[in-house]
Amino acid sequence: MSTVLVTGGAGFIGSHVVDALLEDGHRVVALDDLSGGCAENVTSPAVLVKGTILDTALLNTLFNEHRFDYVFHLAAYAAEGLSHFIRQFNYANNLIGSVNLINAAVNAKSVKCFVFTSSIAVYGANQVPMSEEMVPTPEDPYGIAKYAVEMDLKAAHEIFGLNYVIFRPHNVYGERQNIGDPYRNVIGIFMNQILKGEPLTVFGDGSQTRAFTHISDVAPIIAKSVEREAAYGQTFNVGAEKPYSVNDLARTVADVMGVPTKIRHLPPRNEVVHAFSSHEKVRSFFGELIQNVPLKRGLERMASWVRQAGARQGKPFTTIEIRHNMPPSWARLTDAS
Repeated sequence: MSTVLVTGGAGFIGSHVVDALLEDGHRVVALDDLSGGCAENVTSPAVLVKGTILDTALLNTLFNEHRFDYVFHLAAYAAEGLSHFIRQFNYANNLIGSVNLINAAVNAKSVKCFVFTSSIAVYGANQVPMSEEMVPTPEDPYGIAKYAVEMDLKAAHEIFGLNYVIFRPHNVYGERQNIGDPYRNVIGIFMNQILKGEPLTVFGDGSQTRAFTHISDVAPIIAKSVEREAAYGQTFNVGAEKPYSVNDLARTVADVMGVPTKIRHLPPRNEVVHAFSSHEKVRSFFGELIQNVPLKRGLERMASWVRQAGARQGKPFTTIEIRHNMPPSWARLTDAS
């Protein structure tokens, strides 16, 4: 039985990875600062430790105590659009915190593999479908931080022999998602707005496209990756195949929630217009684990959970570093907080 650390383990994706690891018989320690996740997401017998990857003393204590065999690094503040306006916070949490964790894993000398969830934000614009052979050109601080961690892992392997696997998930949704977050996870935002009787807010004309991925097509693959040494040193796109426009998504969400479609278009924001990736590589390594959950079916599963969970009150980000060119709807959130 292996002992595993999952950072961000109380979050949406992290908690599903914890469940998959428990099913495979691992001992799991979930580290989370509970800024986006909640303790109820962590299933027993996993051990929840409240803390941050910015706390190097805590990391050293955990690695010394548990002698982790594997590390799954899912802790991040994954607000791609907002990252332009919280640059210091973004790099501290998404880059420096990751380096702290890599340092601890190297120094422990017990870690057989370090699994990192990056993002297709590393690719930037005008590269669809995005494939692992492309040279990343990220366009926002979030994508830049993720790509820097990818490069640091490769350097750590060359110098210290730390094995790694990198996943680039995209637009993941499903049960346990923080639907109260006003800056990220458009499906959660839409469902929360419907529960509150509000129109669905869409930046720009809604023609931008994404491939929306149910969590069951991501978490089991991430959890199994450490068992497949052929995957070590590899980078994988992971997610749904078929892209949809945001307008089409809004109509489908309204349909599964049983309400008429009411969209309020906001001024466009600076974002990659079309973002979806190819998945030939992940199929060749993990094909039997891919369920290919259709969008409507996945939305129905999430909607069932959302109705039980109820509407959530969003928490505006209170430490905005740059307000210039911020989307007006986000600026109003900050002003109201």
